[in-house]
Amino acid sequence: MAAGTTGRALRRTAAFRALWRALTAGSRGGPSIGARLAALPRMVRASMRGEYDGGGRTLLMAAAAAYVVSPIDAVPEALLMVVGLVDDAFVVTWLAGAVLAETERFLEWERRRAATIDGDLLG
Repeated sequence: MAAGTTGRALRRTAAFRALWRALTAGSRGGPSIGARLAALPRMVRASMRGEYDGGGRTLLMAAAAAYVVSPIDAVPEALLMVVGLVDDAFVVTWLAGAVLAETERFLEWERRRAATIDGDLLG
């Protein structure tokens, strides 16, 4: 197997493992999928206001979502069939893992921020 093929296979495997860990985090005490999805609008607002440092990652996630739903990308799927769908599958896998990881990070940021605000009010 060529070095480039091996590298792609390793990245693909790592992406699927990260996605699986994120999806099963709720059963291990992490935030549920519902809590993560509900956090998305708050995360985008906090990023746009400059309160949360996830702006760059949020833009990458938006670009990935736009790539997947873009009608321009429909042409390769029509012409290349399965091969054209494979790139979308990798982007969707990355996007799902990125959203799950970033929303978990954001929820932790919210918890720390709330604790700091509560501490300031009490102190």
